[in-house]
Amino acid sequence: MKLLVINPNISTDVTRLIENEARRSIRPDTALTMATAPFGVAYIETRAESQVGGYAAMQVAAEAHADHDAVVVAAFGDPGLAALREILPIPVVGMTEAALVTACQQGSRFSVIAISQRIQAWYRETIAGYGFADRLASIRALDEPLAHIGRVQEDQGDRLVALAERAVADDGADVLILAGAPLAGLARTVAHRLPVPALDGVTCALHQAQAMVDLAPTTPRGGSFAAPPSKDCQGLGEALSRLVGRQPLATTRA
Repeated sequence: MKLLVINPNISTDVTRLIENEARRSIRPDTALTMATAPFGVAYIETRAESQVGGYAAMQVAAEAHADHDAVVVAAFGDPGLAALREILPIPVVGMTEAALVTACQQGSRFSVIAISQRIQAWYRETIAGYGFADRLASIRALDEPLAHIGRVQEDQGDRLVALAERAVADDGADVLILAGAPLAGLARTVAHRLPVPALDGVTCALHQAQAMVDLAPTTPRGGSFAAPPSKDCQGLGEALSRLVGRQPLATTRA
């Protein structure tokens, strides 16, 4: 099995964090291809940045998905996830959706622990869009600028744990989601300090991507995720134009 894991922001430090955690979640016969967005921002906090990250993820996936069995969008908020599912002939899994589904299998209410205050609005909208707003106990977030996105865990680890403890004690969280690719691996390292299960979106996404490949879903020919209509494109890369403009694709997933 081969998985394409896309970091939709430009931080190679974050890509390394994602890869380190992803390798703990794959089977011996699963291979990873890591990819970092060729343009965009260091980390995604806003709706606008999410749109840019989604476009970057689409471009990377269009150019690199061939010979892979599934794609993982490795940013909380899942930029570009629905669009990628619409144009790719293989399963696409997002960190957020994977973590939310897993959280709801472990408790009634979950809290999200985030790296910035500004990120909360986008996270809430994403969670509501997936239909989990009623299961959200709270979002608690750091409230100071980040010195280095690749060192958030080292610089802010104790504060993130304190936020998580408050989410359980004050908000009634049964499960914690330590959100965002910059926190990849933190749930594993601090789980012993927390009173309820803590989830890592990278771990959840990698396990679910492998399960999706095992399920061998067929490419939709109907419904809203059927291939979009053929049309002319301008200004897109060749690979993305072939997918968006609808050159013929295989009708079954590998």
